[in-house]
Amino acid sequence: MITDLVTRSDHPAAPDPTRSDLADHRHRPRRLRRSPALRRLARETRLHPAQLIAPLFVLPGRDREEPIASVPGHARLSPDRALRRATELAELGVGGVLLFGLPAAKDPEGRAAADPDGPVPETLRRLRDAGLPLVSVADVCLCEYTTHGHCGVVVGGEIANDPSLPRLVEAAVAYATAGADVVAPSAMLDGQVAAIRAGLDAAGHTGTAILAYASKHASALYAPFREAADSAPAFGDRRSYQLDPANGRAALRELALDAAEGADALMVKPALTSLDLLARARERFDLPLAAYHVSGEVAMLEAAAERGWLDRRAVGLEQLTAIVRAGADWIVTYLAADAARWLAEER
Repeated sequence: MITDLVTRSDHPAAPDPTRSDLADHRHRPRRLRRSPALRRLARETRLHPAQLIAPLFVLPGRDREEPIASVPGHARLSPDRALRRATELAELGVGGVLLFGLPAAKDPEGRAAADPDGPVPETLRRLRDAGLPLVSVADVCLCEYTTHGHCGVVVGGEIANDPSLPRLVEAAVAYATAGADVVAPSAMLDGQVAAIRAGLDAAGHTGTAILAYASKHASALYAPFREAADSAPAFGDRRSYQLDPANGRAALRELALDAAEGADALMVKPALTSLDLLARARERFDLPLAAYHVSGEVAMLEAAAERGWLDRRAVGLEQLTAIVRAGADWIVTYLAADAARWLAEER
């Protein structure tokens, strides 16, 4: 009788967790993938047009537009047409534009980079006066402005680090004066962020932010950009100042140095071949992280889509989502306008 009281229960026995049939029914991740609505609700990484920054290449003159063969759908634009394009981007909800300039004339020291009447400052003034809901970012480098195509001043056949810094500072101040919200030094010269921060502050531009191209590898994927910006080196290469693509720890050191020098946000470039660095940077830094979905990465997609090998929209959105999933807050991408349209259609 006592035994009966001890062993008998009004509650059923608990399921045996070792039984495979029950375990299979308990753990069915597919339940949250059964419908488009469920998949949207369960989505971990969300892409929004406001995260996207569109590169724009600007040149002197009026009513000029020169298609860029290696970057389909993009063109070099005069400031008036760049404003028109920026207006379209703003209407799509894109977050910002990144300006690169092609000067009327070049010289060995890239002095035209700081010309207040150059195409970048003129475009910045137009953007400021238009009051568009866009962040205006100006690339700060000398490669488009030098006759030799390198990112700094050349002395004795070498890229001279410290003599190049004043040229970068002058350009950054010129862009901030013209209305840039953000200046983005991309030359990968030691101390450039500290020098630009000091120069901006001395000129009264304490509110101008710095987006540092901190982890920028010497990649073979920049070739279409160099055509677009007319910035290919006339001799040698950029491996003495851009990072070796094999080096991840060196990239993290560069990111840390630029953060310590006063960068407000950090850039990783190229994006798709640096997803591991983005993830590591996200764990280490609290600053906003940007990634540059570079010209060669997009050119490969465009070429494959043109041949019918890939779905351009599906792959484009997958690439951008992967970049955000890895840790990027902002993406510089040539797909900005199209991606904004695609995302609007999905809502």
